[in-house]
Amino acid sequence: MRIGLIVLFFSIISIFSTRLSAQSGQDSLVQFSGMILDGSNENLYPIPYVNVAVKNKARGTYSDFTGFFSIVIEKTDTLIFSAVGYGTVEVMVPDSLLDSRYSLIQLMTQDTFNLPETVVFPWPSKEHFKLEFLALDVTQDLQERAMQNLAKDVLARVEEVTKYDGTENANYYLREQARKSYYIGQTPPMNIFNPIAWGQFFKAWQNGDFKKKEEK
Repeated sequence: MRIGLIVLFFSIISIFSTRLSAQSGQDSLVQFSGMILDGSNENLYPIPYVNVAVKNKARGTYSDFTGFFSIVIEKTDTLIFSAVGYGTVEVMVPDSLLDSRYSLIQLMTQDTFNLPETVVFPWPSKEHFKLEFLALDVTQDLQERAMQNLAKDVLARVEEVTKYDGTENANYYLREQARKSYYIGQTPPMNIFNPIAWGQFFKAWQNGDFKKKEEK
């Protein structure tokens, strides 16, 4: 009977101490959140995808596209803010907080520096390149194949089937918009009454441009 009472007594003490330690551990946790802005000049704007790491701990997060971040840490922890092109900033959470939430607006300043130039060559030195180039054996078959690939008709066919990329499509669209806006509200001119166009037509006719197109 006494042994049972002793075991029950120590069990109650153990449960009570565990709850106290868990409560103290929860009290030390802080919901840390805030905004990260560029403070290099007066025009403050958010910095996206900034690394937010807890110092000396394998934990962290990063800011979203609007510069907002949120992470659960303990009091007295130090957060390290780092981003490419910006100086690293460290912020320590004070242990005198009475609330479980802490927020701030963190400013970061640009810190750019020039990296040394790195040139990658397929050969260790120019002398090795010279030796390899002179030792290159270009057979007659390779020369004929190169001449066939560089023929005008082959390049013309490749140009016809090759699609425009995004930059070329954007430039074409902007040129068309500019051309339409230039004559907005009025009738665009007709080339049939353009003397410059007639001059270009007669010059091309004399040069035989149309005859060459018919031969093709």
